[in-house]
Amino acid sequence: MKRRNFIQLSTITGVGLSLSGSSFLYSCGIGKNEFHSSEYRTLVFNLLKDWCDGMIKTQIIKPSDPKVHGLFDCPACEHLHARVMDAVYPFFYMARATGDKKYLEAGLAAFQWGKNVTRDDGAWTNELDPKSWDGTTVFAAIALAETLKYHGSLLDESTRNRWYKRLESATEFVYNRFPVVGNANINYSATTIYALNLIGKQLNQPKYLKRSKELVEQIKSHFTEPNGLLFGEIQGKNKKKLSPKGLTGIDLGYNIEESLNNLVLYALEEKDEELLETLKKSLDAHLEFILPDGGIDNSFGNRMFKWTYWGSRTSDGMQPAFSFMANYNPALGTASFKNTELLRQCTHDGLLHGGPHYVSHGIKPCVHHTFAHAKPLAFLLDNWEHLPKIDKSTQIPRAIADGETYFEELDVSLFGKGDWRGTISAYDSTYSIRKEVRQGTGGALTILHHSKLGLLCTSSLAVYNILESYNIQPQPGADFALTPRLETFKDEDWYTNLFDLEATFTSNDDRNIIEYTVHTQLKNEAKEVVSETASDFTLNYICTAEKIEIVATTNQNIKKETSFVLPIVSPSGEKVEQLSENEIRIEKPNGIVKVSSGNPIKIKEMPKSRTFNMVPGVEAVPIIATFESGKRQVEISIEVI
Repeated sequence: MKRRNFIQLSTITGVGLSLSGSSFLYSCGIGKNEFHSSEYRTLVFNLLKDWCDGMIKTQIIKPSDPKVHGLFDCPACEHLHARVMDAVYPFFYMARATGDKKYLEAGLAAFQWGKNVTRDDGAWTNELDPKSWDGTTVFAAIALAETLKYHGSLLDESTRNRWYKRLESATEFVYNRFPVVGNANINYSATTIYALNLIGKQLNQPKYLKRSKELVEQIKSHFTEPNGLLFGEIQGKNKKKLSPKGLTGIDLGYNIEESLNNLVLYALEEKDEELLETLKKSLDAHLEFILPDGGIDNSFGNRMFKWTYWGSRTSDGMQPAFSFMANYNPALGTASFKNTELLRQCTHDGLLHGGPHYVSHGIKPCVHHTFAHAKPLAFLLDNWEHLPKIDKSTQIPRAIADGETYFEELDVSLFGKGDWRGTISAYDSTYSIRKEVRQGTGGALTILHHSKLGLLCTSSLAVYNILESYNIQPQPGADFALTPRLETFKDEDWYTNLFDLEATFTSNDDRNIIEYTVHTQLKNEAKEVVSETASDFTLNYICTAEKIEIVATTNQNIKKETSFVLPIVSPSGEKVEQLSENEIRIEKPNGIVKVSSGNPIKIKEMPKSRTFNMVPGVEAVPIIATFESGKRQVEISIEVI
């Protein structure tokens, strides 16, 4: 049974609800011009309202059956998403802002369904199984606390008191669950810092405030040198574990969309100048990875199995940290603005889709993306008077990049020349100790972006292993990696540079040309080097203002068919034409991508006109250049005409 439409709040008569506060004036058009950054605010408000309306369309309203009443009926997933509590806050914000009863009804129902995953120790579990992951309690606790802080007056006193008691039990669980930094992924430690500070003040609990300060001192050792990237996203007890190259576990998606948010909010609340200085440096470093259109370049992150082009699937969104710190660096505000526009572009029928090409490939959206990302927008709107001016007048670093920027903590390089922007990754810190999930690595070109045409190349998982089955949608159709790569097959076993964690690269940044030289081997998923054919290769990536060239070379004899695979990001509907055996063109709205080679090139045969990968949610045309018999080199050129 789907949620029905409700009458306006002006006609409310009901138990547990009340109307108070000046926010009702927003819906009447009064005072709208009083808000600063009006363009950004309109974008945020309209997107949040669209999301709330979209979630309401999926919400089951059946009071006679508490097992489903308030739950979201996900369009994409057969299993349920238990973090329904996250949606309470955005629903209550929208109830006050619009005066429409349907949002209050939705928020109350979402809270009520939370009883289905409530444990005696105060936790909300991530699944119906009471033994399932319970760390997400901290996110629900924050959502409940902010609902009560900003919109508790919409509840009658009895209901409000019951909600506060639920908040107390949840926070006590969080206090005991995360006593030190590092007993879970770093995003939980960062979030606990903010949660205990926020709720400690609401509940007047000094021990929560004391613990929060203790965790702050501990987390300061989780920022890298020299760039201040936050690390600790890795399975296992040792969150400071080093890879064979000496690198820590870093995921840009979780850092940008969750951890930095909570640390910034804590630091601003407590006026912690030391932490703020650390966060300024860290935010500047993370800002380098925001693409000109607001996409988050997490093409190499070690939790990129949850990467979608706009961010990470079950985290909150980058808006709080980047918006609140825009007074320090206005480019942070630009990045947040552009990313919010990207979220808008990926929203259809009220739900945030997990990538730019879900609709064109016929992929249903997972509702989890929407309710997770709605919370920070509500928080922005509730605190708009505290935000600095937000606009797009200051360009972000990647938009004006000219040259190379190397991050030694990642063994990742960013480059820019003319309209081209790209990423080269040899990052070797893998996330899982149970089922290895391989991010973009092996000296691969993990991002290629053009300022006029947008995303042209991207990495995906080498193999789409589902590590979190309740948080990840299954891959539709054949699993075909999108990362540009070398590959061969032996006895049906796949060998590629994408499995080479030992790949190395050097760079030469001249005034007119940037060139990378990668040394890599073809390996299978078990990290075994291919035998009986060429295994050692050099990859050269050459970037000028005019074009990108990729040259693959070996000094060994090639005895098995070996190819360079170049998937070009392209949604269904764009015209693809093979002009000759050496040239393919793809027509895009703002130009034509020309892929050419001295070798014969072809488009891989597919059941549909495009291949699609859930990471990062895009379609592509897979172009293949095969080494010719007796030759040891393949070269490919990418131009925009």
